[in-house]
Amino acid sequence: MNFFHTIEHIKVSLVVAAILIAVTSLFVSHLLTRDLEEEERNKMEVWAEAMRSLNTATETTDLSLVLRVLNGNHTIPVVVLDRQGRYSTSRNLSVPSTVKNDSIQWFEDWGRRMSFEGRVIRIYLKDISPKDYIDVCYDESSLLKRLAWYPYVQLGVVLLFVVVAIFALLTSKKAEQNKVWVGLSKETAHQLGTPISSLMAWTEMLKETYPQDDLIPEMDKDVKRLQLIAERFSKIGSLPEPTPTSLNMVIAHVTDYMDRRTSKKIKINCIFPDHDVVVNLSGSLFEWVIENLCKNAVDAMGTAAGQITITVGELPKKVYIEVTDTGKGMRKQDMRRVFKPGFTTKKRGWGLGLSLAKRIVEEYHHGRIWVKRSEIGKGTTFRIEIPR
Repeated sequence: MNFFHTIEHIKVSLVVAAILIAVTSLFVSHLLTRDLEEEERNKMEVWAEAMRSLNTATETTDLSLVLRVLNGNHTIPVVVLDRQGRYSTSRNLSVPSTVKNDSIQWFEDWGRRMSFEGRVIRIYLKDISPKDYIDVCYDESSLLKRLAWYPYVQLGVVLLFVVVAIFALLTSKKAEQNKVWVGLSKETAHQLGTPISSLMAWTEMLKETYPQDDLIPEMDKDVKRLQLIAERFSKIGSLPEPTPTSLNMVIAHVTDYMDRRTSKKIKINCIFPDHDVVVNLSGSLFEWVIENLCKNAVDAMGTAAGQITITVGELPKKVYIEVTDTGKGMRKQDMRRVFKPGFTTKKRGWGLGLSLAKRIVEEYHHGRIWVKRSEIGKGTTFRIEIPR
């Protein structure tokens, strides 16, 4: 169980690390963007003063420094509008190819838009007229815009890295886990083989010695059950070949076996359609799924009286099986975790039964299994859907 908790901790750590990196990146980028935006504002104020000097210059004014300042702006888009909002000049801004007729109007609209967004510096031309002014409308430079987008790109890269890292971690751990399960299963099947063969021989001898004994056929069923279990374990790790199988017979076989070996207080009912339902199944593995759900239902009811209802129904392209019990039910948070390897609410157990059942249904039969509903004190319903 510690193994699965370790995986969860690693995933949480990766997500937390990604969030911290993203938040730090956004914060640092915000500071850099704010500083650069302030610097560009200061540059545009100097540029606007240079425009005022140019507009109020006389014949004796030295314009060399003014022109150097005006021509030194190579990055910040700017449009100058007069008091009536008419276009005067522009820099680092080109008319889009879609605008063919009135380019002057496009510059004026662009300047008004920047002015509306607050990117404007108004310069009064006092030497010409106390009320005369020009509006220097500017936008962020391409460098500032790229810097503003950079943290989001970085965030996407970090998230992609985390997703790839988690996927690689889960894949490697799942492969390692599968190797352990396959090795353990095949070794279990091998170890069971010898005592099962001996039990089969002893059962045959008992049949010959006590042919009228009613208990010996039941013993023979249990021995064959052990043989079936050993066969299931030996098949883990290999891809089963589903064949057309009667779902009615599979479920009836399981319920007949379970009914004889559970408390008489617990009743098992089956609800089938009027006709036989035939689906491509690996019969022995699917019996394992139904048996596991029934055993969990029996454990949920404990020593109290109860009922297990197995319902088989048909949909246009699939069939469904619902296993409902009248047990103690489960909490909502447990409903989401019940199929995770290692999760169990029992004092004893590995928490692998439902995980294996999910794998058999989804990977081997391309179906779905989930907890349809559960209520504390009233019971639980598991639903399985498999394609026809």
